[in-house]
Amino acid sequence: MQSSNSLVHRDTDHIYKDVNLFEVAWEVCNQVGGIYTVIRSKVPSVIQKTGKDNYFLLGPYIENQAAAAFDPYSDYSGPVGQTVLRMRELGYDVHYGQWIVSGRPTVVLFNPYSIYNKLGEIKYFIWEHHQIALPDNDGLLNQVASFGFQVKEFFRIYCEMGGCDRENLVHFHEWMAGLPIPGIRHDGLNLKTVFTTHATLLGRYLAMNDNKFYDHLPFYNWEKEANFFNVRPIVDIERAAAHGCHVFTTVSHVTARECQYLLGREPEVILPNGLNIERFEALHQIQNLHADFKSKIHDFVMGHFFQSYSFDLDKTIYFFTSGRYEYHNKGYDITLEALARLNWKMQYAGIDRTVVCFFITKQPFYSFNPEVLEAKAQIEDIRRACEEIQIQLGEKLYKNITSASGPYQFPNLTDLVEDYNRLKLRRFVQGWKSKELPKVVTHNLVDDHKDDILNFLRTANLVNNQHDKVKVVYHPDFVTASNPLFKMDYSQFVRGCHLGIFPSYYEPWGYTPLESLASGVPSVTSDLSGFGDYVMNNFPDAEKAGMFVVERKEKDFNQSAAQLADILFRFVQLNRRERITLRNHCESASPHFDWQNLGRFYDRAYELALNK
Repeated sequence: MQSSNSLVHRDTDHIYKDVNLFEVAWEVCNQVGGIYTVIRSKVPSVIQKTGKDNYFLLGPYIENQAAAAFDPYSDYSGPVGQTVLRMRELGYDVHYGQWIVSGRPTVVLFNPYSIYNKLGEIKYFIWEHHQIALPDNDGLLNQVASFGFQVKEFFRIYCEMGGCDRENLVHFHEWMAGLPIPGIRHDGLNLKTVFTTHATLLGRYLAMNDNKFYDHLPFYNWEKEANFFNVRPIVDIERAAAHGCHVFTTVSHVTARECQYLLGREPEVILPNGLNIERFEALHQIQNLHADFKSKIHDFVMGHFFQSYSFDLDKTIYFFTSGRYEYHNKGYDITLEALARLNWKMQYAGIDRTVVCFFITKQPFYSFNPEVLEAKAQIEDIRRACEEIQIQLGEKLYKNITSASGPYQFPNLTDLVEDYNRLKLRRFVQGWKSKELPKVVTHNLVDDHKDDILNFLRTANLVNNQHDKVKVVYHPDFVTASNPLFKMDYSQFVRGCHLGIFPSYYEPWGYTPLESLASGVPSVTSDLSGFGDYVMNNFPDAEKAGMFVVERKEKDFNQSAAQLADILFRFVQLNRRERITLRNHCESASPHFDWQNLGRFYDRAYELALNK
C-alpha cells in the first residue's frame, strides 16, 4: 500500500493528456450520503486538470433527484454522445446532459427501472461469469444489477464505436457502482479501472455488533460473517470489484486494514476525502457569520428552555454532533458519557457557564412534539408584542419629550405603555411559562422507549434539570431552512455553534469534522476515523488548529470517555478571545483539505492504473 505521506506533488499534464476520465457512482445526481459530497465537491478541480471535454460522470437516473440537478444536452457529437444515441436505439433509457453543480460536468444517467424485464437474464450471467448470486426480492440489489449492466453495456458499445482507440480511465466508487468491473474484465474491454471502497459494508455491520472489532479484524471469516448478517451478495460484489480493478483504493489507512482482511486485497493508494473549500470561505466575515447564526440558536434556546428557567446566553456554549444514527459506530455512546462527566466536572469546579449540546441525526418519528412547537410559537408572540410596545413607546416618548414645556424631565416609561399592550404581553408570558423541565427530544419518536440516546439520558438523569450545567437537545431529523425550530440550514447551524463532537468508533473518513473545520468551527474526532488518523499523521499541532483527536485505538471506552470529557472541560474554560482565535486557526487550516491539494492522491492512483 502506498503511504499518503510518501506521495509528493507531481506534474499532472502527462497523466491526463489524451485520456478520457470517467467516474461512476450511485450518487451522481442522486444525493444519498457522503459520496455525493466527494463527487460533487471534487468536480471543479478535476475539470481543471482534464478539461471539460475529457471528463464524464456516470450515475443512475432517479427521476425525483435528477429533476432538480440535471440539464439534458441536444448536441450528441463525440464518442460518448454517439454511444448514448446507440444505446437508445437498442431500447435503453439513457440521459445525457450536465450536472448543475460547480463546473457543470457532463453526465450520463441510466434508468435502472427501464430494463427490469431483463433482470432474470442479467442475474443469470452475473452468476455464470462471476459466481455472484443475487436474490429476486431485494429492491436495491435489483437497481444495482440493472444499473451495473447498463454501465458495462455503455462501455462495450463505446469501445465498439472507437472510443477505446485512446486511453480511458474509469473510476468506480463503492459497491453500488462496482458491479461492472468484473464484466469489463470478462469482456476484455480496453479500459483502465480504479475502484474505491469508501467503507466496507461488512466492516460497518461487524463494528456495530462487536466492541472489539479492530482487535478481532484479522480473525473474522468473511464468508461466515457475510452470511450471518445476510449481506453475502453485496460482499461478493465488493470483493469482485476490489479484485477485478487495476488499482484498488480506499479513503484512509484505518479502512485499508479493514479491506485487507474483509475484502482480501490491500489498497495500493489512499485517497483522503477533501472539499471545495471556496464554498465555505468567509475570510473576515467568519466572526460575523458565527454571531448571526448563533443569535438564531439563541432564539430557539430561549423558547425551549426559558419557559422553565433561564441562564445567561452570553455564558452559554453550543456543542453539536450529527450524522447517521449508529449509536456505537458514530460515537454517540461515548459522547453522552463524556457529557455526563462534563456536567459533574463543571458543577464541582463551579464553572459559571452552560453547555447546550445538540444531537442532530435521523430517527423515525411521528411528528414534532406539539409542546416544543407551541413554546416556539409562544415566544415569537412575546417577541412581536415587545416589538409593538417598542414602536409605540418610541413614538410616545418622542412626542412627550419634544412637546413638553419647562425644564427637561424624563417621563415614566411605564405610563407611556397602553394597558392593552401590557395586558397582552402579561398573558403571553403567563401562557408560555411552565413548571415542567425542558424537553430533551424535539419530536415524538416512534420507539421512544427503545431509543439508546434517550435511555442513556434517563439513566444518567441528564434530563435538563435546572442545576445541570450541560443541557441536551435531541433533534431526530436533519436541520433545514424550512425547519420551524431553527429556520436555517445545516451549514448555518454549524457556523452558529462553538464545537462539533464526532468521536466515532467506525468512520472510514468522516466529513462532519472536516465541514466544521471549513466553517471555522473546532471539532473533536477520533483516531479510529479516517479524518482523525489523517490529522494525527499530518498536523503535529492539531489542537492549535481546532482539531482535537480522542484516542480510541489503544484505549478502552472508559479511558476514551475520560479523555473526551477533559477536552470538553478545557474548551468550556476558554474565554471569548481564545475561542475567536481558535475559529480563525480552523479556517486557516482548512485549505489543506481542498481538492486542489488532496487531488494529488487521485493523480497517483490514475498514474498507476495507466501504467498497468
